[in-house]
Amino acid sequence: MPVVSFGLSPGVAPVATGRLPFASPPHGAHAHDFLVLCYARRAAGTVLIDGRTWTVADGDLFVLAPGQVISFIATDQFVTDGWVVWFPADAVRSGAYSSWRTHPLLFPFARGADRAQRLRVPASAVLDARFAALDAELQGRRDGYREAALAHLTLLLVDVARLSTDVAGQLRSADEPLLAAVFDVIEQRYHEPISLSDVAVSLALTPGHLTTFVRRRTGRTVQQWLAQRRMQEARALLTDTDLTVAAISRRVGYPDVSYFIRRFRSDHEMTPARWRAAAASRP
Repeated sequence: MPVVSFGLSPGVAPVATGRLPFASPPHGAHAHDFLVLCYARRAAGTVLIDGRTWTVADGDLFVLAPGQVISFIATDQFVTDGWVVWFPADAVRSGAYSSWRTHPLLFPFARGADRAQRLRVPASAVLDARFAALDAELQGRRDGYREAALAHLTLLLVDVARLSTDVAGQLRSADEPLLAAVFDVIEQRYHEPISLSDVAVSLALTPGHLTTFVRRRTGRTVQQWLAQRRMQEARALLTDTDLTVAAISRRVGYPDVSYFIRRFRSDHEMTPARWRAAAASRP
């Protein structure tokens, strides 16, 4: 099963938008390593998420966490009007993270561990304007667009939370307690030099069983998800702090800075130092 990656670049806003319907809807089961917010203003159809069938109707807003397996039962354009926004979890970690983590809707955006599904959102000119403003900022790429785009994303998520009625009753779990537990362990301990065996022990499982389960459910291994979380934090520290590369390496669970640099270069096609320099040079 393919896993679609975001494709990050230093200094480029880590968020993307699209207007629905897409000219060429995706075919087959796939997963993402980023978060997806899909708003169907007008729709009638079905979608499979982690093997569960969901109807898609007017006013549905889907919150999709990294690793969830998505497939379309029919390839026709069942969403005739709407928006999709996608972004890595670290796009919304700064600033609002500490207050968002307790919010029943924004928690999946802030952490990506809970696996919320569908919300009913009433029609709103304000919400439509938020999507359009974010899209316009990303398309225009004027000076300061990165900061402006992330600000628009923050406002969009807050507006969604305010407009959604009976949030607690409408959030849906994908009924994956073990998978959620895996991501919780990664979130709590990614800064330590932990191994697959350490994660398995914390969940009272064998490494082999854990590896098979996570790969089948998400298309990636525990080690790959752990590395992604570490690289996510490394990018944030490179961009937002003056810590040395060696200090960042230790903070994200890699005691060996040489290995960290090789791993970062393999994932990003540049060294951490080049990433920091490129990010600093972008407007």
